[in-house]
Amino acid sequence: MNPKNIKFLLVEDNPDDVELTLRAFRKNNLANEIIVANDGEEALDIIFQRIEKYKKQSLPDLILLDLQLPKVSGLEVLREIKNNPATKIIPVIVLTSSKEEKDVIESYNLGVNSYIRKPVDFDKFSEVVLQLGLYWLLLNEIPPK
Repeated sequence: MNPKNIKFLLVEDNPDDVELTLRAFRKNNLANEIIVANDGEEALDIIFQRIEKYKKQSLPDLILLDLQLPKVSGLEVLREIKNNPATKIIPVIVLTSSKEEKDVIESYNLGVNSYIRKPVDFDKFSEVVLQLGLYWLLLNEIPPK
């Protein structure tokens, strides 16, 4: 799969973090399509095409998931993704500010592919996004659809 064709789903409720993530992608010349879900329920609607406006969209190739989300928690979103045969193969990267050891353990128990703590400083955050992009877009082999 061409790395530029990889579609991301960013699940993030904080508008500032959404903007930081999108800016970091642009700054690092990662021009992939990024769909944004603002809460866990919207993420599940997108992934499982539960409402009409998402029925024509293809599944994301890679999911960036915050844990502290309104409506449905990030851990519950992860659980639903990894328990469904149609979506369990989609790589999920937890990108969160949580430093709770229990969140790390539970994320891996549920099948997360990577757990990354978001740095607060934009330059460090941008570097994390660059490294994430280099690994997941260039080095890692994304499963075919």
